[in-house]
Amino acid sequence: MAKGYIEFDYEFCKGCELCIQACPVNTLVLTTKMNKKGYRLVEDAEGKCTGCASCALVCPDAVITVYRQKKAS
Repeated sequence: MAKGYIEFDYEFCKGCELCIQACPVNTLVLTTKMNKKGYRLVEDAEGKCTGCASCALVCPDAVITVYRQKKAS
């Protein structure tokens, strides 16, 4: 299975939590950190991202970029 990682453009995130709900492995969480606009930020707290990109697809502000890493042979 591919492993992935996520980058967020935090200054444009509004903390809507749609990405949290869309994550099939429940690895995304809302943190207590805030951006300059006062919205709480999301992060991959568990480090279990599979690279499926479900979070990026539902993000209304396109602040999520998902990268996939192939498993070493």
